[in-house]
Amino acid sequence: MPRAIWRGAISFGMVSIPVKLYTATDSKDVSFRQLAKEDLQPIKYLRWSPTLDREVPFDEITRGYEYSKEQYVILDESDFEKLPVPSKHVITITSFVDGSEIDPVYYEKAYQLDPEEVGVKPYALLLKALEERGLVALGKLALRQKEQLVCLRPADGHLMVEVLYYPDEVRPYEGTDVSGVAVSKQELSMAFALIDMLREPFDPSKFHDEYRDALMAMIQAKLEGGEVVTAEEPAPAPTVDLMAALRASIAATQARKGAPEAAEEPASKPEPALSGATRSRTKKAAEALPTDEEAPAKPSRTRKKSA
Repeated sequence: MPRAIWRGAISFGMVSIPVKLYTATDSKDVSFRQLAKEDLQPIKYLRWSPTLDREVPFDEITRGYEYSKEQYVILDESDFEKLPVPSKHVITITSFVDGSEIDPVYYEKAYQLDPEEVGVKPYALLLKALEERGLVALGKLALRQKEQLVCLRPADGHLMVEVLYYPDEVRPYEGTDVSGVAVSKQELSMAFALIDMLREPFDPSKFHDEYRDALMAMIQAKLEGGEVVTAEEPAPAPTVDLMAALRASIAATQARKGAPEAAEEPASKPEPALSGATRSRTKKAAEALPTDEEAPAKPSRTRKKSA
């Protein structure tokens, strides 16, 4: 088990649950060193003081809040410990809400919450209560020089802590307002058909970082002095005829999933609008597609170039 980044307790009414906090995610970004082109040596960033004209070691560095130009209020570790904030060592649960009411844009980072030995029973009680009621708990946690708004939620037999953004940290949408754009019943029906054909249970194991795989393959090829294989990216087709694009998308999905060809129906028989994502109506909408507009996506070609 990795080292806990925070130790404290959950305050649940009159119940106190000693817990430890662990980072739940691990970035898999491919990292690169910055090198000087002339000698290919790593660039070093120094903690340099322009007035002392020397590098400053960590034990000589303190923190200061700049309240005006080059004017600072200095704080050391003892000042942070003296802050009169209960959330430094306790996650106080303030309310319980339905998790579906929290917009995903508020989720910032996930942590795993593990009970100390003496907190196993109350931890299990809180976990079971949240699972039975289908709720999550809201509270606050002081972490990394900030009092974080957090959500405690059950996940696969343990509790997770989700750090949430505060409302003033979420930028309002200032893009194009499409609420007044007219969408026909037939277009909506076709969209429902395509959505239902691609609908499936969420399985995160099906997804992986293809960009990282390709990047590491290129690095390996350069390392071995071989050839680098690249795929030609198809140019996205402009959406001129929305219905034609929907029909082509459904046909391509049918072909990819091995579905039987859609039978053509008389054009005089209009397709009813779908009020819900039902399988029977989806099948009906898909069967109404003209077969001459089926256009399965062509696989991308590969070409080789020297590394």
